[in-house]
Amino acid sequence: MTARPAPLPQLDGGLWIADGGLETTLLFLDGIDLPHFAAFPLVETEDGRAVLNRYYQPYIDLAESRGLGIVLDTPTWRASLDWGAQLGYDPARLESVNRRAVRLVAALLTGRAARSVVSGAVGPRGDGYVVGATMSILEATGYHRMQARAFAAAGADMMTAVTMNYVEEAIGVASAATEAGLPVVVSFTVETDGRLPSGMKLGEAISVTDAATDGAAAYFMVNCAHPTHFAGTLDEGGDWIQRVRGIRANASALSHAELDQATELDRGDPADLADRYRRLRTSVPSLAVVGGCCGTDHEHIQLIATALATPN
Repeated sequence: MTARPAPLPQLDGGLWIADGGLETTLLFLDGIDLPHFAAFPLVETEDGRAVLNRYYQPYIDLAESRGLGIVLDTPTWRASLDWGAQLGYDPARLESVNRRAVRLVAALLTGRAARSVVSGAVGPRGDGYVVGATMSILEATGYHRMQARAFAAAGADMMTAVTMNYVEEAIGVASAATEAGLPVVVSFTVETDGRLPSGMKLGEAISVTDAATDGAAAYFMVNCAHPTHFAGTLDEGGDWIQRVRGIRANASALSHAELDQATELDRGDPADLADRYRRLRTSVPSLAVVGGCCGTDHEHIQLIATALATPN
């Protein structure tokens, strides 16, 4: 398997962090209403930008104090055409808010000592936990093209497809980013059996995406699942493991179906989660970027960074 080289500093060695679960932190810990689980409308108001600034600052401070790099995602997981329409956004306004989100994150990182990368985040067209209606590769490329172009125009360093649950959409996102001239990272989510919600094995999904895009992704990640759901899959090994460079796990060991029904935040056991990341380094030796997803906050990421700085 050959992968196209990508000029991303997080692949040059050393540990980089990402942030945690943006939406779950704002919703459950900060009491911010997020219709359709969308954080991007906060970019448009002064109060909303202040909320986002407060969310991001502890992660930037952590990277700076530990001498780590940081990959910071824009709050645009839901800022795509269908989700935006449900919130009253037309395509032009959506494109504008995606650009503004990049500039907001970039401004927070300007002048800080931490090495940093601004990542334009895109999510699935449908529900991240349920495949539902699927797109062809061509349809997926067209659907995600607006965000890719907006990120590129605003000066993002890269684009990340977060919580991908079937390969055609992942391939489409990678294609849209490549068209826009952006390095791209693809992050798949898995169920408790380590397979994508589509039923495909993780290794197969990575290999199929690479084959269809000529290795366009700079690397792959796993997100929105607890390590107990995918550690066994990673332990199986294979050539595809070298393409996994990032993990953003959930705090909770609950299944996606159980999380969908949850009315309270499950922060899990932060110390146990950090130790599981430490053990994952054995099966994923090229692990470079670590962060969190649903239920995680800066405490989780601080403990994970500490655990990974400790020799096995």
